[in-house]
Amino acid sequence: MNALQLRPLIVALILTGLSTSSFARLGQNLSVDLKSLSLGNAVTADPPGVSAVHFNPAGLTKIDGLQVDLQGIVAHFDVQREWSAPAGYNVFGYSDDPLVCNDEPTNPSSLCTDFKGTVRGDVEYPSLYVPILKKMVDLGEGMPVIAPTVGAAYRPPGSKITYANAVYAPLIAGFGAEDGNAGNYMGQQIAIERVTYLSPSAAYKINDNLSIGASVGLSYQALALNTNMRAPNELVGVLRLIHEDVCAPFLENGNIVTDLLLFGMCNAENSLGPFDQLAKINVSMEQSISPTYNLGILWEPTDEFGFGMVYQSNSKMRLKGKYSIQPGDGARDLVSALNSSVTGQILSAILGFPSYIPGKESGLVAMDLEYPQHFQAGIKYKIMPDLQVNFDVSWTDYKKWNQFKMEFDRSVSVLKIAKLLTNNITDNSLTLPVGFQSAWAWGIGLQYDATDRLQLRAGYEPRSSAIPDNKRNPMIPLNNAQLFGLGLTYRFDEDTDIDLTIAQLRSKDSIPANTSTLANQTGVNNVIYNPYAGLDIKTNLKVHLLGLTYRTRW
Repeated sequence: MNALQLRPLIVALILTGLSTSSFARLGQNLSVDLKSLSLGNAVTADPPGVSAVHFNPAGLTKIDGLQVDLQGIVAHFDVQREWSAPAGYNVFGYSDDPLVCNDEPTNPSSLCTDFKGTVRGDVEYPSLYVPILKKMVDLGEGMPVIAPTVGAAYRPPGSKITYANAVYAPLIAGFGAEDGNAGNYMGQQIAIERVTYLSPSAAYKINDNLSIGASVGLSYQALALNTNMRAPNELVGVLRLIHEDVCAPFLENGNIVTDLLLFGMCNAENSLGPFDQLAKINVSMEQSISPTYNLGILWEPTDEFGFGMVYQSNSKMRLKGKYSIQPGDGARDLVSALNSSVTGQILSAILGFPSYIPGKESGLVAMDLEYPQHFQAGIKYKIMPDLQVNFDVSWTDYKKWNQFKMEFDRSVSVLKIAKLLTNNITDNSLTLPVGFQSAWAWGIGLQYDATDRLQLRAGYEPRSSAIPDNKRNPMIPLNNAQLFGLGLTYRFDEDTDIDLTIAQLRSKDSIPANTSTLANQTGVNNVIYNPYAGLDIKTNLKVHLLGLTYRTRW
C-alpha cells in the first residue's frame, strides 16, 4: 500500500464515520414505535405500551397483566440530489468534468464548452447489511425498508413491579444507486443498523402518582459503505498537466534522458487527473453486543397532568471489520512509470512508494464509536376531557462525535509516511475530525378521544441539525428537518387495540460551491475529501413511514 492508495482509504473511513453519525441523527426514533411517531415523539409523560422500554421505562407500570405489542414499520427513502457548475467553475484550469460537462472525451479543450446544467443523482433503492452474509443486499428500486418489532410486558395481580422485554430497531437505514450515478463518489451503497435484540426492563409503582423504571438494552450495530473515489484538487491537476502538456512531446520519442529528467512519469499509459476515479472502496464493520441502559421517572399528580423524564445512556463501541481497495488505472500506472526510471525509483524510495500496486488491497480495520447519550423530558396535559396535548424537549450528545479514530490491525508503513502531514495520523491509527454539535429538539403531539373506541393523534417534531454548516454533504442529505405524524387507535374490545400511523420526515438543503469541507471545497488543502469541488449541490430528502400495531392483553 502507498500514499496514493492510502488517500482513498482515509476518505472511506471519513465517510464511514460521517455516515454513522449522520444516519444516527436521521433515523433517531423513526423505527421504534408507531404511536410515538404520530405524536412527534412527545411521549415521555405518556409512554406508549411496551415501547416504554425505550421512551420511558417508568411508564410500564400503566400495564396490567400480560400485554404483547406487535408492530410493522415500513419506511421509504426518497432522496433527490442535484449538482450544477456555477459561473467560472474550474479545477486547476480544467472544467471538463464529465459529471457536469457534455463535451466528448476526444475534445482537445480542457475547458468545458457545453455544460449540462442541473444534473440529478437520486437514490435509487434501499440497502441493508445482512450479518450472516456479511454484505450489503439491495432491496430493489422503489422497495421500502421494513422494521418489525415485538415486545411483551407483565405485571402480576396485586404487584407494584412490571417486567418487560422488547426487540426493536433504534436505527435502520440504507440506500444505493447504480453505476454512473452522480452521487456515487460519496457512497454508492450505504447501510447502517442498530437492532436491540434484548431489553430486560422493570418498573416500580412507588405510589398512585409516582413510578420509576429501568431497562438494559443489548444491541447489534453494523455499518457498511461501498463508494467510488475521486479528488478534483489542484495537486492532482498538476499530474494531468504534466501528462498532457509536459510529457506530450516525449510520448512517442522518449529516451533515457527524458526518463531521468521527468522521473519516468511520461511512461504512464493513463494519466491521473482531477476528474478521474482514484479507487473503489468497500468497508464493513460491526459489533454484536453494544449495551446501553435507560432510566425513567413518571409523575402523574392528577388525571389531567403528567410529567416524565428519561435518560438513555451512551455506549462505547469498537466496530471491527474489513476494507478492500481497487485502485484506479491512473494511480497504478503512475507508480509503475516512476519505477521505470532510475531517478523515478530514487524518488519512489524517498516517498516510500512500492514498485508495484496490485489490483486489489484488503485488510482489517477497527473504529472507536460512541453511541451518544440522550436526555428527554416532557409533560402531558388534558386541555379538555377528550383532548390531550403532549410536549417534550430532548438533548443528544452528538458533540462526542467531534472526531473518529480508526485503528489497523498492524503497523502500516504508509501511515508512517502520512503522519508527517498531520498530527491526526500515527503508525497504526487515523483520527478524523468531523466537529459535530450536540443538539436540542422539541416535539408536540395532540391526542383526541373521538369515541370510546376511536382515538385520533397528530404530532410535529422539528429536528435541528447536528452537522455544522461547513460539513454538509449529499451523502447524508440532512440539515434541519421536520417530522409530521398522524395516527389513530381503534379498540376492538377491552383487550385488543390496533394503531395505524403515517409520518413523513423531510429536509431540504443547498450547499453552494466552496462552502463545505466535506463536499465541494476547492483549493490545495481539499484533498480529504471534496469529490464535488467547486460545484453547487442541492438535496431534498423525504422519508415516508407507514405502520400498523397490534396490541393485545390477557
